Amino acid sequence: MRIFTEQAIREYAEMYPDAKVTLQEWAAIVKKSEWTCFADVKKTFNSVDNVGNQHYVFNIKGNNYRLIVVIKFTIKFVYIRFIGTHAEYDRIADCSVL
Repeated sequence: MRIFTEQAIREYAEMYPDAKVTLQEWAAIVKKSEWTCFADVKKTFNSVDNVGNQHYVFNIKGNNYRLIVVIKFTIKFVYIRFIGTHAEYDRIADCSVL
């Protein structure tokens, strides 16, 4: 898979150094993956949730952070939409931004 907006991970990791290693590990795993459907993603990351409209939510660093991505399986493409704390995620989820 290709991560289109990987710069967002680097920038977030600079602001929140405690998430850096986990985000880097997530990115490395994703780049090596050959996902064709949500079931493949679920095999790789058991805690991932499909929230609709091709959006998927990953728990990062023991659920301290949330990562929302759009996955286009046909073109092997991952687009990062949001990285934030669990509290920040709750605020956007309440506003139906997803």
